[in-house]
Amino acid sequence: MFHNARIKLTFWYLLIIMTVSVAFSAVILSFTTREAHRFALEQRRSIQQRLENDEFFFKNRPRAMVHIIEIEDDELIKEVQSRTLFSLSIVNGIILVVAGGLGYVLAGKTLRPIKEMVDEQNRFISDASHELKTPLTSLKTTFEVFLRGKHQKIHEAQTLIQESILDVNKLQHLSESLLSLAQFQAPNGRKAFAQVKIKNTIVSAIKQVKILAESKKIVFHKNLAGLSTLADQYRLEEVWLILLDNAIKYSPEKSTITISLQKSRACAEIRIEDQGIGISKNDVAHIFDRFYRADSARCNQKNNGFGLGLAIAKKIVEDHHGTIHVEPAEKNGSTFIVKLPLK
Repeated sequence: MFHNARIKLTFWYLLIIMTVSVAFSAVILSFTTREAHRFALEQRRSIQQRLENDEFFFKNRPRAMVHIIEIEDDELIKEVQSRTLFSLSIVNGIILVVAGGLGYVLAGKTLRPIKEMVDEQNRFISDASHELKTPLTSLKTTFEVFLRGKHQKIHEAQTLIQESILDVNKLQHLSESLLSLAQFQAPNGRKAFAQVKIKNTIVSAIKQVKILAESKKIVFHKNLAGLSTLADQYRLEEVWLILLDNAIKYSPEKSTITISLQKSRACAEIRIEDQGIGISKNDVAHIFDRFYRADSARCNQKNNGFGLGLAIAKKIVEDHHGTIHVEPAEKNGSTFIVKLPLK
């Protein structure tokens, strides 16, 4: 589809350029012809004046000479027109080739944002349908099997409803994550940036995951400098929530999560280090891809995430002109490092 659109857009670019070029060439040809007529007329007058001064030559051959001059004038004009037309044809041919190539490149650059947007939309639809299909099918099958039974009991129905509610909660979390990611990736999404103290956003995120950490007897070690940046406070808090939630989920009980905030050149560097299951080197390149879950995460059956959190965190950090990466340690945890420009 986009290849055909690129060809059509190139054609229109080329049509506009060549229309202007041919029109300009016609003006040049007309101007050159007019100047050749003027030059020939001036030359004729000059020669006739000389002949009039030469009485002997003018009396013997005035008509023949005038006729010869007129013939030479026509040949001069035709020669000028021919040479000008030939030169303009070459120039227009060069313009056609160059403009065609440049138009094709320009059409590609013009359509690239549209293509990326459509690809992103198609990817969103594909991912959403793929991830929603399995739990919905499971729910439907479970209900159908239960309804086919001849002797349904109340406690069995209650158990089924409780399990179904858990699945519905997972679906709700998945849909909310997908919508959040789509919102963050919107090209004209609102960005309410203001001067924000990074320390406050981290402390707020820690408070929100404190209960989850206490359930596993996980302790936070903090070393937070008083640094500020231009940011959306709530989106920034969401980054720390995602990273801390992952650190807690994949860390053993009675472990430690270290959070530091320090200045690094012109950036604020935030490090979140856990003692969890770690990330293999093969997974590092894809850890921020949507719906990607590391092998170690898949093996941990207690944590049924969808692999969207880190993708959302990366998008938010990039919207703040920052960077995020991970330093893996397969046996004793991992460290996520976020850098944000200081303002």
